[in-house]
Amino acid sequence: MAGNLILEKLEGVKDRFEEIQRLLGEPDIISDMKRYVRLNKEYKELQPVIEAFSAYKEVLDNIQSARDMLSTEKDSEMREMAKEELDEMTGKLAPMEEQIKLLLIPSDPEDSKNAMIEIRAGTGGDEASIFAGDLMRMYTKYAETKKWKVDVNNFTEGTVGGYKEIVLKVSGEGVYGILKYESGVHRVQRVPQTETQGRVHTSAASVAVLPEAEEFDVEIKAEDVRKDTYCSSGPGGQSVNTTYSAIRLTHIPTGIVVTCQDQKSQLKNLDKAMAELRTRLYDLEYQKYLKEISSKRKTMVSTGDRSAKIRTYNYPQGRVTDHRINLTMYNLQNVLNGDIQEIIDKLQMAENAERLKSSNN
Repeated sequence: MAGNLILEKLEGVKDRFEEIQRLLGEPDIISDMKRYVRLNKEYKELQPVIEAFSAYKEVLDNIQSARDMLSTEKDSEMREMAKEELDEMTGKLAPMEEQIKLLLIPSDPEDSKNAMIEIRAGTGGDEASIFAGDLMRMYTKYAETKKWKVDVNNFTEGTVGGYKEIVLKVSGEGVYGILKYESGVHRVQRVPQTETQGRVHTSAASVAVLPEAEEFDVEIKAEDVRKDTYCSSGPGGQSVNTTYSAIRLTHIPTGIVVTCQDQKSQLKNLDKAMAELRTRLYDLEYQKYLKEISSKRKTMVSTGDRSAKIRTYNYPQGRVTDHRINLTMYNLQNVLNGDIQEIIDKLQMAENAERLKSSNN
C-alpha cells in the first residue's frame, strides 16, 4: 500500500472520527440511547487509528524536513545529523505502515464485548467432568491476571468432581476479542484419577465462547419467553432447596433454554438468565458472520463446530499442543494455572497475518 494511499484512508478515518465527536454532543443523539451507545463504541474503536495517524504524519514530516536539510544545508555536521535523522525515520516507516494496514482492516465488531464461556464435559465420563473443572480453573486464573470479573451463571457438577457443564460470564476490557480463540474441543491425555491400572486415557471437553449481547443488541418479546422457577441446588446456604430462586427461561420460537441458580435472589437470577438468553440468541446471527469469514479466509476462531479439536493437553510429556497453528509447548502445569497468554498471542498473530493476506488479495 503506497504511503499516499495510506494517508488518504487515514484522512477519511479522521473525518469520520471528528464527525462522531460532533454527533456525540448533539441533544437528539444523547436522547437516543441506542444510537449514542453505538457511536460511542465506534469513537473508542477509531481512537487507536487516530493515534497511529498522528505518529505516522510526524514521521513523514521529519523525513521531509531531513530531506529539505540535505538539499540546502552546506555544513557537513548538520548534513550528517540530517542523514542520521532520515535513516532513523525511514526505518520506522515500513513497520508503521504494516501496523496501520492492520488497524484499517475492519475488526470483529464483537471484540470489545464481555464473554460467556460454556464448558461441557465430552467423551471420557467422570474424567471428562474433572477436566472440564480444570479448564474452568484455567480460565478463572487467567481472568485474574487480566483483572477481569468472573461470574458463574449455572453449573451441573460431575459425580466425582469437576463439572458436566458450567457457564461463566467474564467481564472486562476486550474480553471476547481475547478469549474467542478458546472455542472448540480441548483434549486431555493422562492417567485418570478414577483409573487403577495406570493407563493413559484421552478425554475431552468442549468450550464455547460467545460475545455477550448488550441490551440494545437483541429485542426479546415477553410473550416469546416462558419462565419457570425451581429450588436451587448445590452450594448456597440455608436457602438451598427451600426457596424457588432458580430460574429457567425457554425461548419458544427457537427452543433455547437457559437456567441460572447462582444467586439467592430470584430477581438477580432472572437478570443473569435474561443476559445469557440475549447472548445465545445473538450468537445465532454471529455464527453466520463467522461462517462468512471462514469461507473467505482461514480463521483461528471456531465457527461453533463442537467436533473441531483445537488443543491437546498431554500429562505424561508435560506438553500442550494447539493444532490450529502447530504450536507445541512443554509447560503444561503453567498453562493449566492460567498462563495461556503466549498461546493467545500466537493465535492472534496468525489471525492478523491471515487478515492482512486477505486484504491484499
